[in-house]
Amino acid sequence: MQLTPFHLAIQVRDIDEAREFYGNKMGLSEGRSAADWIDFNLFGHQLVTHLNPQLGKNGKVANISNGVDGHGVPVPHFGVVLNFDDWESLSKTVSAFVDSFIIEPYIRFKGETGEQGTMFFSDPSGNALEFKAFRNIEAELFAK
Repeated sequence: MQLTPFHLAIQVRDIDEAREFYGNKMGLSEGRSAADWIDFNLFGHQLVTHLNPQLGKNGKVANISNGVDGHGVPVPHFGVVLNFDDWESLSKTVSAFVDSFIIEPYIRFKGETGEQGTMFFSDPSGNALEFKAFRNIEAELFAK
């Protein structure tokens, strides 16, 4: 089966802030937009940021965390599985503007099935993002 792009719509507290974070800082290209939403190209997938005025100027979406590999992993979260070169490049890009990682870039499950590069951070509205990488995505992504 050929992998097709996903569509994900998330809530944000401020459209201009989302444009700055996802477009200018992360470098995602912008597609269509209106006063209260923006489409972004998230590594070939459609990420749509929708204004939720109920969050307020300083509001954040709620997350809980679950323990994985000794870290508190935020739930919900989203992101993309990348190859290692792209993951390392992205980790350098986001390290330049992310003030505080939820989980700093590191290799999780080192030497075990499922070994992966991973990092977690939040956008200004509190949406948690995870970007991960496997050395062989096809063989390792769903390995038991």
